[in-house]
Amino acid sequence: MIGLLFALSALLIVIISLVVTLFGLDRLEDGSRIGFIQIAWMSLMRTLDAGTMGGDTGSWPFLIAMFVVTLGGVFIVSTLIGILSSGIEGKIDELRKGRSFVVEEGHVVILGWSTQVFSIVSELVIANENQKRSCIAILVDKDKIEMEDEIKSRLFNLKKTHLVCRTGSPIDLADLEIVNPHAARAVIILAPETADADTQTIKTILAITNNPNRRPEPYHIVAEIRDPDNLEAARLVGKDEVELVRVDELIARITAQTCRQSGLSVVYTELLDFGGDEIYFKEEPALVGQSFADALLAYETSSLIGLQFKDGQVQLLPPMETRIQAGDRLIAISADDDTITLSGRSDLHIADSLIRNHPSPVSGPENTLILGWNRRAPSIIKELDNYVAPGSRVTIVSQDAEMQAHIQCDCDALQNQTVTFESADTTKRRVLDSLNPLSYNHIISLSASDLYDAQQADARSMITLLHLRDIADQHNHPFSIVSEMLDVRNRELAEVCRADDFIVSDKLVSLMMSQIAENKHLAPVFEDLFDPEGAELYLKPCDNYIALEQPVNFYTIVEAARQRGEVAIGYRLKRESNHPSASYGVHVNPDKSLSITFTAGDKIIVLAEN
Repeated sequence: MIGLLFALSALLIVIISLVVTLFGLDRLEDGSRIGFIQIAWMSLMRTLDAGTMGGDTGSWPFLIAMFVVTLGGVFIVSTLIGILSSGIEGKIDELRKGRSFVVEEGHVVILGWSTQVFSIVSELVIANENQKRSCIAILVDKDKIEMEDEIKSRLFNLKKTHLVCRTGSPIDLADLEIVNPHAARAVIILAPETADADTQTIKTILAITNNPNRRPEPYHIVAEIRDPDNLEAARLVGKDEVELVRVDELIARITAQTCRQSGLSVVYTELLDFGGDEIYFKEEPALVGQSFADALLAYETSSLIGLQFKDGQVQLLPPMETRIQAGDRLIAISADDDTITLSGRSDLHIADSLIRNHPSPVSGPENTLILGWNRRAPSIIKELDNYVAPGSRVTIVSQDAEMQAHIQCDCDALQNQTVTFESADTTKRRVLDSLNPLSYNHIISLSASDLYDAQQADARSMITLLHLRDIADQHNHPFSIVSEMLDVRNRELAEVCRADDFIVSDKLVSLMMSQIAENKHLAPVFEDLFDPEGAELYLKPCDNYIALEQPVNFYTIVEAARQRGEVAIGYRLKRESNHPSASYGVHVNPDKSLSITFTAGDKIIVLAEN
């Protein structure tokens, strides 16, 4: 219609201009003529503005010709302008509805919506700071304006990243085409907050990998799976194109590890977010032929933790005598990939006389108190069983009526622990006092996410946490508490200035998914790092490695750990443990040449087998 009206308008102007020119109607009083081009321009002006004709002079035939072209403008050109206006308004409405095609390439696509989307977008924005222009496209069956408003209320500055929100179902092939996943460098699939979350995730993976319009190159998909029973089905659908993050299992492992080691969650957060030091891969030809032990001291501002062999296999903390071969890549903690540079130093000022090799004390049976219950609790108990000594016990207190059935069903295969339970409300002070929390080695406060929504569950967790803090203050007996929060904002409220109240939440899962989206090779690194089998992170007493009250550089600490078959990646200072601005005393990947004096209660962060 637009093309037809444009053609009719042009035809009317040309015909009138030809008539005026051919019949000499453009002749002026002095005998000169206006000419075809000038007549055509005058006719165009009259079609666009009828008032222009009011100043016309000339013969009656000329005035009639101008009147005709003006009438044509009133009817034809005005109709054309109206249709154009309606089309533009319709396109704007379509854009507001979030149904237009995303033309960007090399962008990151997020399919689905949950509270994790804010952390993921925030981390991707930081990761993209060194790029000229980047784009994140979100597709979910949600109003576009509502999505944009929610993100803007949480994230005030997207820096160089362009955010595009589109409305549609990720499992609908037509809707999926809107965000152009075939040109994306990474696709992140978030599980919806529904009972059939894994089913939706698997269907979304299938919609991408089996799409009739799929690209020939492999996709890089990162998806979360909550139920381990659905893991195999997701792998069958995604094959090598998808990296699966097992959400509940991951949080269970982190909770089990952090409840036994205060400060470990801060270390994990430091490694997983893009704000500080992260894990990178670097091929270093200059170290080919050298042992892994020698390479540990080759970098001043980076910390090696493992190797990626030329066949793609990853090993954290390989045997110290392992030789680096051509094609192998170093796995290192560093501020950025371009900061992994050889120091070239030969004199490292290692204080051999201050190195100690005291064995770590053997732990006896441990008592763990779990307050609350959710679907992750059985996995947490099983993970704890990999770390505690025989004879340990776990006491669970919750109002969940199905708790006892879960315990009997899921915890029968425990090797080192016995489990008992009580039915009580953990937000009541008298209940907590009767439990005598001071008698437990570790306390875990779980979110009651199976019974309440996120805000109600977090509110109950905070009440429990406040009571526990008060009990600790009254008896001047601080104890290790790990609390699970669902909303990051509530986590920040509950965390205020308490060193041992480290929170484990879905944010860690968001951070991991963001890291893997940027580098798929990190997936096996994280798998190895959080697996109870193999190398893991530990915070061990500093006096097991070095003499206290003596200034030493971190090269000396690395050497002390190396002699024990471990890798030192940082330390935690007790004197800073109550200061959030100092990351609660945690220092990951410090400059090895800087001198520091350790005191009683300080810890060394090491990668070790046990």
